[in-house]
Amino acid sequence: MRDLIVVMGVAGSGKSTVAAGLAEAAGWPFVEADNFHPSGNRAKMAAGTPLSDVDRAEWIGATTAHVARIPNDRVVLACSALTAFVQERLISDSGRHCRFVWLDVPEADLRARMAARAGHFMPVSLLESQLAALDVPSGAVRMDATRPVGELVQILQAALPAADPA
Repeated sequence: MRDLIVVMGVAGSGKSTVAAGLAEAAGWPFVEADNFHPSGNRAKMAAGTPLSDVDRAEWIGATTAHVARIPNDRVVLACSALTAFVQERLISDSGRHCRFVWLDVPEADLRARMAARAGHFMPVSLLESQLAALDVPSGAVRMDATRPVGELVQILQAALPAADPA
């Protein structure tokens, strides 16, 4: 079974950091979904306008096409995966069994993290719309992402090989 470990959550939850750490520790390929946003999406978000699922279609299509081409049995993807539309496209189009890992962080911490980031296209003003859009899939592994990244990576690395792909 080819697996896709989707490290998901709203902006500022630590998706990229945790997913990259897990991929490095386990020796699995890492994919950053943000790299597949078309320039129009980036401009829209930078201007403080939330994306709709129509906006997300090209982005998630490019992301899943890339993931499907990776020959490794297991891939780690950092992806907001906020809506059921995106989650369903990951499941149907990636050619992999998706395992969602939700990084849960209190809103105040998210705001502080986002405010501290330099040069990121996602402004703090979009946090509320991201939280409103968040639809955590049933069966997602919830992680308290206020914990240190190293701890989260260790917990995931230990839990994932035993996870039931059914």
